[in-house]
Amino acid sequence: MEAKLYVGNLSYETTEQMLRELFMQAGNVASVALIKEPGTQRSKGFAFVEMGSQSEASKAINMFNGYTLQERQIAVNVARPREERGGFRSQQGNRSNQRRRD
Repeated sequence: MEAKLYVGNLSYETTEQMLRELFMQAGNVASVALIKEPGTQRSKGFAFVEMGSQSEASKAINMFNGYTLQERQIAVNVARPREERGGFRSQQGNRSNQRRRD
């Protein structure tokens, strides 16, 4: 089990400090990253909390998954690794720079 947690269904008013204080009840909090919209810096409603150990992460999941924070029932799960983003460019490869040599 990873020590990094996904925390979802957050109120837009939730701050990193609020999350740090909440998750400290389960153990050492290594980091908190509240995800925000580029430009507006408005919360996207989810965050990542990294706990000090796997056992503290497990304790945090048990304590806070389904917990009501700011009148919202939050979801706390083990964070999945970030997937590579596919797209038109990655599928095309580097074709634009290749020239046919006949």
